[in-house]
Amino acid sequence: MNNRQIEAFAALMKSGTASRAAEILGVSQPAVSRMIADLEHAVGFSLFDRVRSRLIPTPEARLFYRDVEAAFRGMDALRAAAARIRDRGSGELRVASLSALGATLVPRAIARFRQKHPTVRITLDVLLSRDVRDLVASGQSDIGLAADEIDLTGVSHQLFVAPNALCVMPAGHRLAAKPVIGPADLQDEPFIAYAPEDRSRHRLDKVLAEAGVTPRIVVETALASTVYALAAEGIGIGLVNPLFNPGLDRARVVTRPFEPKIAVRSLLILPPDRPKSGLVRDFITALLSVR
Repeated sequence: MNNRQIEAFAALMKSGTASRAAEILGVSQPAVSRMIADLEHAVGFSLFDRVRSRLIPTPEARLFYRDVEAAFRGMDALRAAAARIRDRGSGELRVASLSALGATLVPRAIARFRQKHPTVRITLDVLLSRDVRDLVASGQSDIGLAADEIDLTGVSHQLFVAPNALCVMPAGHRLAAKPVIGPADLQDEPFIAYAPEDRSRHRLDKVLAEAGVTPRIVVETALASTVYALAAEGIGIGLVNPLFNPGLDRARVVTRPFEPKIAVRSLLILPPDRPKSGLVRDFITALLSVR
């Protein structure tokens, strides 16, 4: 049994005559008859009864044709799936991001991306950077945005953004009157610090050590959103990624530049050794356009 024999059988069932089936297939009538005979030999039962020069499908043929039709529908579905992948990619995109970018920049990129791909389903996971890295390294996410302290083993990476940190403090704080905050301003000040493994925390610690300044750390956290929230509650001051928009009442917090500048570096990471799909390339373009 081969595909051509099945096609001849389906054409004969649909058209009712060997001559019409031959026209559909673009072959001679004897060729159709030969393929049907070969198929009957392969399946082990008669497909047509010859009644006064007419081919009448046997009951076995009608049963067999049900499965043939189902197989053809499956092939049609595969062709349609291939067309969707060719035209729009896989139809699904999985993105993971650290919270500082997942609340602002990534949603803007998704809006830009959907202008070109309105039917693509996107999964967005907003996680700690180490968890973003793990999803991308395992292939569970197609694209990741993570802070630069992650383990880079097993991922492809490039610098995505490196804005300078802002100092955030409660509204009405005494330092809010200053246009720029410096290391000396943090001496003995209740301070909300990033977790010890955070690279921007390392850069700040170095600057403060060189200035001989020791802030009074009251809370350590991994998330920019938590720094904002704690500052809004009057807990202390901290440094934050300026790309993060906390969605809080900005009347409760103020931000000021910090000097010397402390870069907050974020990386674009991808699964290793995997060619970029059209969707991934387009989403990266959208990310770059809104940063």
